[in-house]
Amino acid sequence: MLIVTSIIASALTIIFIRLSFAVISLRRKNKIGLGSGGHDDLERAIRAQGNFAEYVPFGIILIACLELNGAPWWLVAIPGITLIIGRLIHAVGINQPPPDFSKRVLGMKFTFNTLISLVILNLGWSLYKLV
Repeated sequence: MLIVTSIIASALTIIFIRLSFAVISLRRKNKIGLGSGGHDDLERAIRAQGNFAEYVPFGIILIACLELNGAPWWLVAIPGITLIIGRLIHAVGINQPPPDFSKRVLGMKFTFNTLISLVILNLGWSLYKLV
């Protein structure tokens, strides 16, 4: 059963829906059917949603693999929580106008470190189970 993965994936899906609604709202406000129409706030919202969609699937897959391979719930939950935190911080940071990219960078650090940790955890747990 993928109980922990289901909870993490559900939380991430809620965030993705929120990011999607932000894009829709700004497109309606600015009467833009496709692209950003040169509106910086819409461009940031589009990239926040797109960036989320680009990174989160890898995290969910790796979290699910870890749980399917029988890792303890806490070993699955901790990287899941850090992925959620990283994606939230990044979304807030990317939606703030430049030049302050500190939250965006922090969010990406959380995300990359989580994905790297998940790769290491999956490989390590697989070797542990094989031996």
